[in-house]
Amino acid sequence: MTPSSKTASLQGRWTGVDLDRLPRHLAVIMDGNRRWALRQLLPGIQGHRAGVGTMRELVKACCELGIPHLTVYAFSTENWKRSQDEVGYLWALFQEVIEHEVEELDAQGVRMRFIGEVDELAPRIQSVIAQAESRTAGNSRLTLNIALNYGGRREILEVTRAVARAAMAGQLDVESLDEASLARFFYTAGQPDPDLLVRTSGEMRLSNYLLWQLAYTEIHVTDTLWPDFRHEDLRQALVAFQRRDRRFGAQTR
Repeated sequence: MTPSSKTASLQGRWTGVDLDRLPRHLAVIMDGNRRWALRQLLPGIQGHRAGVGTMRELVKACCELGIPHLTVYAFSTENWKRSQDEVGYLWALFQEVIEHEVEELDAQGVRMRFIGEVDELAPRIQSVIAQAESRTAGNSRLTLNIALNYGGRREILEVTRAVARAAMAGQLDVESLDEASLARFFYTAGQPDPDLLVRTSGEMRLSNYLLWQLAYTEIHVTDTLWPDFRHEDLRQALVAFQRRDRRFGAQTR
């Protein structure tokens, strides 16, 4: 396929989307799995498995469009409060999905990164994560950040501790610390902050997600439950994003 025909094909699939003004970094809160399952008269945990297919298609769409960074909220520090059965199912599912998907993601040129308190997870999960990150480390088409055992406040706490340790070791002059140098301590260091956050299921909150990084992010909320999130939902989110006037606190005439 020639470059011109590829562009025409993309424009046909992504009607109304300006392919030259796409977000550099897309963040997603994948919400509504359990509600989807209950509406289908299925056990709640089956919604999480259904959501895996949606995640797979989202990664493909980002690769197709050339969006270079994608961060998804897979398991928060608060999710441990759920029932023991659901938490156990989720971690078994995560291990299965990582092991099963890594080959295809590697073939697509996707670099997998896991952000959160990964060192607190079970050794078997840590091993699977380490293998996936190592295998895909050289890829550059898309950086896929998967937030596991992640909390925005916890991340800020860990950054504070890291800065304090560096200062006590004489490696950091706190008086010269600015936002750019502080950002290097966060999990997403070296990546642009998200331009667009998509939250499914209609909930109007951040849920302790990327609190530092989302300072100037445009937010798009859809009532669609995550397992039902499809190409058209993403297209609408991108069109809505491109209609925004991103001022970053500055006034316009």
